[in-house]
Amino acid sequence: MKYYSLNHNAPKVSFQEAVIQGLASDKGLYFPEIITPLNASFFDTIENLSNEEIAFEAIKQFVGDEIPETVLKEIIAETLCFDFPVVEVEKGIYSLELFHGPTMAFKDVGARFMSRCLAYFNKDKAESKNTVLVATSGDTGGAVASGFLGVDGVDVVILYPSGKVSDIQEKQLTTLGQNIKALEVDGVFDDCQDMVKKAFLDESLAHKNLTSANSINIARWLPQMFYFFFAYKTLKSQNKPLVFSCPSGNFGNICAGIMAKKLGLPIEHFVASTNVNDTVPRFLENGKYDPKPSKATISNAMDVGNPSNFIRIQEMYQNDLKAFKKDFSSYSYTDEETLEAMKQIYKANGYIAEPHGAVGYLGLKKELQKHNNAIGIFLETAHPIKFLDVVEPALGITLPIPTQIKSVINEEKVSVKISSYEELKDFLG
Repeated sequence: MKYYSLNHNAPKVSFQEAVIQGLASDKGLYFPEIITPLNASFFDTIENLSNEEIAFEAIKQFVGDEIPETVLKEIIAETLCFDFPVVEVEKGIYSLELFHGPTMAFKDVGARFMSRCLAYFNKDKAESKNTVLVATSGDTGGAVASGFLGVDGVDVVILYPSGKVSDIQEKQLTTLGQNIKALEVDGVFDDCQDMVKKAFLDESLAHKNLTSANSINIARWLPQMFYFFFAYKTLKSQNKPLVFSCPSGNFGNICAGIMAKKLGLPIEHFVASTNVNDTVPRFLENGKYDPKPSKATISNAMDVGNPSNFIRIQEMYQNDLKAFKKDFSSYSYTDEETLEAMKQIYKANGYIAEPHGAVGYLGLKKELQKHNNAIGIFLETAHPIKFLDVVEPALGITLPIPTQIKSVINEEKVSVKISSYEELKDFLG
């Protein structure tokens, strides 16, 4: 399998090269040269397969022969070491819970998969190290820190916007030590992401062997396909069309879901549900892609003004807006609407949704008005405990602290404050 840059001005590369480089030399995101749909028989019998078997079939063409099948299966087994329950919230509407991993966020899947791929590629390179440079608006940092902790030959540097992640999210990325370093940026997520992209293209940092663990990296992004397959497996027996609503910030999840559809997964429609950072909803309304600086909200992991993965989605639809709109809708919601949805869900069903999942729920409810007899699934991307300062007062409850959180909540935060790219560059050396 070869990968090309979506800016079309860089050489094609292997899976290994794309993982290690993260971003192409022309600033473009990598995209697979060929997408081969899976055999119909795979979907006909998917309920008889384990999650690990499903994931292997979904990902193997993108890895090719660059990781032996036995090793790839081991990587998948270590990646999928937790459950992905589909929980009925109300009649015909389900929550796909992606927060049962080590850091209680969906990004555990991509971070664990990528870290193990990188460790395999580094196994014979004792002399050189890779530096994973990653920007986070919330959960990416913790998942990457956990996934890469102690991985030989890899240093991790995480940039996060000061005061714009929750206390628990901050503890998850600033307390682990070892090969994990956290940089607290005076700015918003887009500033962090811009610094990361600039560093990749800085030839004076070539000796650091920089790569990214944001969803711009194919090894972080592609495994996010898995849970769409798992949800289909669970709900297949109902024999109804499926509508997926993804709380969307950098658009990695929904982009991976569309890739799953390109592989043949029977999904009727996607909804990108956003907070007030509404670049994509506005694009669908007027046909103009006009990113604006991100605004802080209670669903902070979605505070992204210029979502990186949207260009991959456009590529899968060959920039055909009419075809795209057939499969895809996008709606935006305010913090007030989000809080009200959280209260309604809890009052009606006792289900505790955090702000991102509540945004996904709102978009799903709106889209289902257009789809008779469909089942709706919204992605619940992080455990409510990670947003207890929002969830507890909104719902009038006290959340028990899960074991995964207890392990970091009383640890001491260690971070370095920076406010410019030059300070990042000095830190990297």
